[in-house]
Amino acid sequence: MSSDPWGRVDETGTVYVRTAEGEVVVGSWQAGTPEEALAYFERKYEGLVVEIGLLERRVKTTDLSAKDAQTAIDHLRTQVDEHHAVGDLAALGKRLDKLVETVESRREERKVQKAKQTDEAKHAKEALVAEAEELAQSEQWRSAGERLRALVDTWKGLPRLDRKSDDELWHRFSHARSAFSKRRKAHFASLDAQREDARKVKEKLVVEAEALSSSTDWGTTAARYRELMADWKAAGRAQREAEDELWNRFRGAQDVFFAARGEVFAERDAEQTENLKLKEELAVEAEKLVPVGDLKAARATFRGINERWEAIGHVPRDARPKVEGRMHAVERALQEAEESEWRRTNPEARARAAGLTGQLQSAVDKLRGQIDAARAAGNNAKADKLAKELEGRQALLDQALKGLEEFGG
Repeated sequence: MSSDPWGRVDETGTVYVRTAEGEVVVGSWQAGTPEEALAYFERKYEGLVVEIGLLERRVKTTDLSAKDAQTAIDHLRTQVDEHHAVGDLAALGKRLDKLVETVESRREERKVQKAKQTDEAKHAKEALVAEAEELAQSEQWRSAGERLRALVDTWKGLPRLDRKSDDELWHRFSHARSAFSKRRKAHFASLDAQREDARKVKEKLVVEAEALSSSTDWGTTAARYRELMADWKAAGRAQREAEDELWNRFRGAQDVFFAARGEVFAERDAEQTENLKLKEELAVEAEKLVPVGDLKAARATFRGINERWEAIGHVPRDARPKVEGRMHAVERALQEAEESEWRRTNPEARARAAGLTGQLQSAVDKLRGQIDAARAAGNNAKADKLAKELEGRQALLDQALKGLEEFGG
């Protein structure tokens, strides 16, 4: 008979393991010496020790799921409980018990973590919905549209909530996007209708201009062309392609008429040269209005200059673009000053700009708070992600603040 502290082999070859409840049969051994029998079952014990050690490391150092960990523990416990090894089986049982506690603790930690992540995702999606609903009322068609597309990408990167909450928030989010798209579509449809009306008006002006291009009633026809030009400007813009084509025809018809008149009145070249000199003097006078100070006075002065300009008559054709371009530059400066003044004094635009700025400032402050909280919690990955979002929001805020400055603060 052979034995060690944890087991023995009797004369019949039966192998026993010692436990707190007494000896338990492990198996029988007939093929060799008792020492070999004990060594065999001791190796099986060492194998269990190794397997339990590996499982302990997996639980502590990997993302092994609680379910898979418990399955592995149950498998090892069965081997320990069935007493097929010689060694301190009670110690192995205690290690398995402790491992069960560890797995349960990890399960609870993950449960809490998941709940936290879900709560954060819910708040993030609620913020996206709130911003989308605000953007749905915007008339900044391009920037708001781009921002809504960016919000969709952000939404896709967030975890799903429970079905009911996720569906409700998505419904609001989707509804806001649809409302914006509907308003934008209606806006551009209205513009298209206005441009189509302008096209029809300009088409009639072109037909008349082309019919007049062969006229030899120089004074009357030239006056009518000036009236047609006034009507052209009052009609508004047509679609770009149509606008360019119609303008080329309109201008071309005038050019045909004035070229013919120029040939007939070739002897008036000297007069036209003098006209150029006078118009250049008027251009110098008009250019003194820029930069625009008193808009109303500048407008009145320019109107007077323009009346004298119109009264002067034609200048040599090759000099016309340059001198007219100088007057047009002054007119554009006046228009820009007028538009700037309108924007500055428009209370609705001021209120929209102030409201948008306030919303963006709140969003920036909130993001900064979330970043600080994430840093404090050691969640640098989340903080970095929020920091990138903050960069974009801050850029929008800076742009909005710059726009608000145009209203005088």
